[in-house]
Amino acid sequence: MQETASKPVAFRSEGLTLKGILHQPAAAPFPAAVVCHPHPLYGGDMNNSVVVAVCQALAEAGIASLRFNFRGVGHSEGEYGDGLGERADAAAALAYLRQLAAVDPDKVGIIGYSFGAAVALAAADERVAAVAAISPPSLGQGVSDLAVRCPTLLISGEQDEFAPPASLSALATTIGPHCQMSVVRGADHFWLGYEQELAQTVAQFFRECLIG
Repeated sequence: MQETASKPVAFRSEGLTLKGILHQPAAAPFPAAVVCHPHPLYGGDMNNSVVVAVCQALAEAGIASLRFNFRGVGHSEGEYGDGLGERADAAAALAYLRQLAAVDPDKVGIIGYSFGAAVALAAADERVAAVAAISPPSLGQGVSDLAVRCPTLLISGEQDEFAPPASLSALATTIGPHCQMSVVRGADHFWLGYEQELAQTVAQFFRECLIG
């Protein structure tokens, strides 16, 4: 297990200052990932237990991570952006990570949970090296607009009522052959008691994609 450290950071998105926590392993340069939290109107923020567990597992695997509050959440400026603003926030977080001296800009990925998973899939630009969508909700008509071209992991719980395995399978088909699916037996949408299993699965996927 690697030594890890974390520190508060701030970055700008469309004129707003967003606040986050950067988790990083000891040895630089390192790959990195943005981690997006669940829906802000339903209590989602960067301190969500799933988000924190994933960030800790990534750092222990040698991958830096940035969890942050979307606009209007916690000490981040602004107000809820109906998904579009949050997509801009995720893009700004990716740009922030890429300009850090200790980060390899060609090995930056994005992860999201629930609402954050939809944001992550939408924000994955041509430079993103890997994507993980945890319990992604139905994307409706937005599915046809996805342009994810990198290795992608879709993961949900067997008992997930909001992101059932059947909907994951359809989404995986839309994304294409570079997409893989994982279903965790016994877990539901909130991952209570399954956070560590989930976090290790995501960290292992990112380690394979970004470190090899």
